[in-house]
Amino acid sequence: MLLKIKNIIVALIIVALLIAGYSKSSTETAQPQSPYNLDVQLRGGSKSTGYIIFRQDSDTSKIVTLETTVVALKPNHEYKLQRTVDTTLTGNCSSTAWLTLGKALQPQSIFTDQRGNGGEKLFRSLAAFPSGKKFDIHFQVIDQENMAVVLTSDCYQFTVR
Repeated sequence: MLLKIKNIIVALIIVALLIAGYSKSSTETAQPQSPYNLDVQLRGGSKSTGYIIFRQDSDTSKIVTLETTVVALKPNHEYKLQRTVDTTLTGNCSSTAWLTLGKALQPQSIFTDQRGNGGEKLFRSLAAFPSGKKFDIHFQVIDQENMAVVLTSDCYQFTVR
């Protein structure tokens, strides 16, 4: 019983930290810390939430890392992170061409534990794009079983380093 209470407290702390970092209304477009890095809030129904730490190091291989965390989803379950981009910068993210992210070109699942929490460090190369190229980008997490969207982000803008 004590272990169960501890797990609940840890999950609540994670959720509180995620929420505290983002006091903006969900209707506002989030602003990145820099044009190359994003702190992406994922929102879902009920208490489910998530977070993506999107970072581009200044290296010639142009690798972007996406440290992804999900909280309060279905326990012991499989999910996928997807993104869509627009090259017309409107801040609207109207594209529906979803791409499943992973480790380089290999899609990678995010598995939740018995509490419904999970995480995965994903990455992708942006070497095919010239430095300075800008995109509007939108993320979603889908349930691998039925492809339903369980978490979604606002529209963000980033620049390829």
